[in-house]
Order: sequence, then structure tokens, then C-alpha cells
Amino acid sequence: MSPRKSTLSLLQNVPWHLVIVLALIAALGIWNLASAASSSDPTLWQRQGLWFLIGLAACVVMTLVDYRYFLSLAYPIYGFVVLLLVIVEVKGHNAMGAQRWIDLGPMHLQPSELMKIGIVLVMARFFHEDPHTEEGHSIFQLWQPALLLLIPIALVMKQPDLGTSAMIAAAAGSIILVAKVKWRSLLFIAASFVAVAVYAWFNLLHDYQKRRVFTFLSPESDVLGSGYHASQSLIALGSGQMWGKGWGQGTQTQLSFLPEQHTDFVFSVWGEEHGFVGTLFLLLLYFVLIAMMLQVAATAREKFGAFLALGVTAIIFWHMFINIGMVASVVPVVGVTLPFMSYGGSSMLTNMVGMGLIINVAMRRHLF
Repeated sequence: MSPRKSTLSLLQNVPWHLVIVLALIAALGIWNLASAASSSDPTLWQRQGLWFLIGLAACVVMTLVDYRYFLSLAYPIYGFVVLLLVIVEVKGHNAMGAQRWIDLGPMHLQPSELMKIGIVLVMARFFHEDPHTEEGHSIFQLWQPALLLLIPIALVMKQPDLGTSAMIAAAAGSIILVAKVKWRSLLFIAASFVAVAVYAWFNLLHDYQKRRVFTFLSPESDVLGSGYHASQSLIALGSGQMWGKGWGQGTQTQLSFLPEQHTDFVFSVWGEEHGFVGTLFLLLLYFVLIAMMLQVAATAREKFGAFLALGVTAIIFWHMFINIGMVASVVPVVGVTLPFMSYGGSSMLTNMVGMGLIINVAMRRHLF
């Protein structure tokens, strides 16, 4: 096939419906941030728009190279991000009691966000090359992916960042489950998870993280203290009623009662200002996006592409599920952002790189 015909074939195979839904969610996110941060930082939405453009450029770059080349780059990329996490531990930038960023002058880089892509790449490569996929894996055959997962989890938990640790584990766990695990191994993994959770509770979690769990179990016990975030979020969501108060008219938002309203609780801003109908519309967009991403994974021509697409889909899904569950007090507050809606440069860049990989797989699934 000539280079010209090859380029035309790639362009014809771009999943434009997926691109349009992605762009619509990001545009709504920037518009929502213009209201969420209007009383504290009126230029924040402009910076988010700039990060979206940077992420869009990264997304395009990721589509230009055949995703199969990342098969050989998976371990080097993973190792590089682990090195960045070590640098964060040694000389990272500290803010709000957490040491999660590398100071790059005009911007801060959060390597734990990049590890979401790193862990998906190495898991996709491992299960692509693993001969035990068909008959199912025993627990002893999973020692390598377990080690690959535990290293970044330990480094991210040290920062501390429980939310990102959970998202890295969720992305890897989603790939492992689809790759087939024997039921005895699943029982062992479940028991190990309980044991690790107990150990983490007594040895790793900070007091404020434990209070979040207690508040989730009994939200009315400390409404003005550890339960403040959850209670104000529910007030904002409920006050939106059917149609919402209108853009820029949310009292919980504009009077700054709602905490972290441009990051963790940005969905509460949307619910207050656009109501039940607007909330359903946004949820529909997310589920359409995830359904299209799953379709890409299901129709990939080989295992690496399928696992790659599945891992990126898991990142977006679990972020959406945990964040919305968090603001609705269905899950504890763990500091997880809403993809393409919450403010954050590293988060936007990571998600757009992931979407570039999804589009890459979709473009090439009919070419070989």
C-alpha cells in the first residue's frame, strides 16, 4: 500500500464519533470550570483550555505511531515513570501536606498520573506475551504483574495519595481479570486484599484518611468537620433539583461553601447549576464514551491492542465511577478527579494520551 493510500485509510478509520463525544465533554468541563472558579480564580478555565490543547497535541502524536511499537517501549516507559516517582520521594514539591509533584519551573508534573498509562502498557505487554491466558492464571503465574503493580503503589501511597493508588490498582486489576484468573487465585487475591487493607489501616493510612472512612459510614457524625465536604456536596446536588439554578447561579458554588469545587467536587457544581436533567445528560455522554472505548477493545486485532484499549477504558471508567460516587456520598472521599471535567494539567495530559492510544488502536484495527 502506498504512503498516500495508507494515510487515507488511517483517516477514514478515525473513530470521529468518539472524538466528538470526547471534545464535547472537555468543552463542557471548561465551561463548568469558568463558573466553578469564578469567585476564586477567574482565569483557571483558560489554563484548563490550554492544558486541553496540549493534551490534544499529545493525543494526535500518540495516533501517528503504530501502537504496536509501544510493545517494545512498555517496560522502558514504566521504568522511567518509576524513576520519576523516586525523584518525587527524594526531592518532590510539597503542597497541602502531600509530596506528589516535580517542580519544572512554570509548571508542576505529577508522575503518579503518568503511572496510570505506564501500568496499562506493562500489563498489556505481559498478558500479550503470556502463554497461560487461555487456560487461566494461577496465583503463582501472577507474581510478575503483582510485582509490577506493587512497586508504584508503594511509592504513590508514600506521597500519600490513596486515590491515585486505587486508580492504578483498578486499571491493572481490570486487565488481570479479563486476562482470565482461576477462581482459586481470585479467592487468594481477595483474601490478600483484605489483609493489605487491614495492614494499611493500622500502618499506612493517615488520620485524615481514616476520618473520611468513618464519615462515609456515619456522615451526620461530624458535619462541620470531616463530613463537611460530603454534606456540602449533597446540598449542592440536591439544590439543583430538576433543571438547575443556571450557569454561574449556584449558591453553594459562588459563595464558596463547596470545597475543592474545581477539582474533586466539580460534578457537584454541574449538578447544582444544571440539575437532574443536566446531570443525566453528562452521565449519558460518559457512558457513550466508555461504550465506544469498549467497542474498540473488543474489536482489536490482537491481544496487545485489546488489553491496551481495555486498560485506558478502565482508567476513565473507574475515575468517573469513584468521583461521582464520592460526591454523592456512595463511596468515601478519596480525592479522585472527574476525567476531562476536573482541573489539573497532569490529569488532563494523562487522559488525553490514553485517548490517543484508544484512537490509535481503532485506526489500525482494519489495516492488518
